[in-house]
Amino acid sequence: MYCVRDSQGKAMAEPNDEMVREYERLGWKHAGFTRGYDALMNRWNYVKDLREFSNAGELLASYAKNTRRNVKIARNSGVEVRRLNRSELNVFHDICELSSERQHFANRSLDYFERVYDVFGDKAEFMVAEVHLDRYLQSWEEKLAKFSKDVERWERSLEHTKYPDDVRKKLDTAQKNVESARRRIEDANERIARDGEVVPVAVGLFMWHERELVYFSSGSDDRYAKFYAPTALQHEMMSRCLERGVTRYNFYGISGVFDDPEDDGRGVLEFKQGFNGYVEELPGEFTLPVSKLRYGVSDLAHKLLRH
Repeated sequence: MYCVRDSQGKAMAEPNDEMVREYERLGWKHAGFTRGYDALMNRWNYVKDLREFSNAGELLASYAKNTRRNVKIARNSGVEVRRLNRSELNVFHDICELSSERQHFANRSLDYFERVYDVFGDKAEFMVAEVHLDRYLQSWEEKLAKFSKDVERWERSLEHTKYPDDVRKKLDTAQKNVESARRRIEDANERIARDGEVVPVAVGLFMWHERELVYFSSGSDDRYAKFYAPTALQHEMMSRCLERGVTRYNFYGISGVFDDPEDDGRGVLEFKQGFNGYVEELPGEFTLPVSKLRYGVSDLAHKLLRH
């Protein structure tokens, strides 16, 4: 560890400069305190300490307000999380491909994911969050019936009330709820006709270790963004950590840029910040030159390429 920082990037302790100096004293060349995603290894990780939580309810309460809301929306919208088996890894690959096209990064091959599945076994879990549109549709049909009864009730009350303004406000709210429910039902029917009743919309590869769970890679279908499946996926996996007694959840890499709203990694940062963790800044890359001549030529070539 080089420096522990809060969720906003502010240092919570003195950086470990002595470690860097010691490596350099021993002949290692430091690549610098970089930011961004183009390094050989992560310099910045976002982490959540789970030791203070005994159940999923306490965990949920620790999130930021919007993230708590999004977990509940996903739950009420028919989102469920399950593990993919090997024959379903094409689903994982295809959803990652959607994200790679949208965010302009190279997706891994299906063969790569199959090899990870085979080599790591139960230590690597390929998870999917699916929207059960049939349940989503049913819930909104039930809400429409309730809202319609509310409209009828307030219309009757309006005929003989002494407080017509109050009743009109309540009637107006009930009518808006009816219209909203109808739009949701229409949207659900269109989605079912196009995509089917159960739709995989977010995936994640999670690597288990005795000390932590690492959120390694992921993808999502942006057409289903309002269902907040990626948020549900994170909450589910942290909840499983509590069940297994794993006390550290590693959201993995962020760009390390906290003060630029236009930074390419801003969306990733804000998503992870919603879970109220902290930041671990690592020292980054060191190279030990075993041939000074070859190292000098290589270093010069890299400098020229950067310019």
